[in-house]
Amino acid sequence: MQVHITGRHVEITEGIREHIYAKADRSLSGLSRIQDVQVVLELQKRMHTAEVVIKGKNLHVEAESTSQNMYTSIDEAIEKAERQLRKLREKVQDHH
Repeated sequence: MQVHITGRHVEITEGIREHIYAKADRSLSGLSRIQDVQVVLELQKRMHTAEVVIKGKNLHVEAESTSQNMYTSIDEAIEKAERQLRKLREKVQDHH
């Protein structure tokens, strides 16, 4: 699983980078079909936005979160994406 981090109007510090890698590894490592995780961080006025795009074999999930703290936005976006992946996996398992 590769993690790509992009910043729009925000400097990506080493602390933010480590937080994203740790959170993505902890939350998404159990899912085998994930090949690429892209995190886009954006700052507009005082609102911090984190967008997570997960791609894999027959898989595309997007999640976005906005708050006044960048770490909170990152956590919420990754949790939303994880929830979508769990729901998608349950749907596929129930179908067969």
